[in-house]
Amino acid sequence: MTVAAQTLVVVIALGALVVVLWMVRRGLLKERFALIWLAVGVGMVMLVLVRPLLDRVSEAIGIRSGTTTLFLLAILVILGILLQLSVSLTALEERLRDLAEAIALDRVRSPDGEPGAPVEDTDDR
Repeated sequence: MTVAAQTLVVVIALGALVVVLWMVRRGLLKERFALIWLAVGVGMVMLVLVRPLLDRVSEAIGIRSGTTTLFLLAILVILGILLQLSVSLTALEERLRDLAEAIALDRVRSPDGEPGAPVEDTDDR
């Protein structure tokens, strides 16, 4: 990899780190997700700095090119992120269902708190 390409990757990674930190400060990104993206950014910088090590590891495990190993690692990271987001989505779906059930129960209770006729909806839709 040329020096210009290495510099470009480092600048992009540092830019991504700055954007992630800015999003956390603004409340646009939760801390637990920010940790993932910060790790990705740091990983990009580290791969540029230790590229010869990546090539040696690739040869040691029987992969001809360090680039192939890098793509394999990237795919594994993406799969890990997808798995983590799937777990979060499942938890949110369960929470949404519980809230919908609680709202439905509140709507069928009479004003004195006992089950009875549905409470009139006052929304002007």
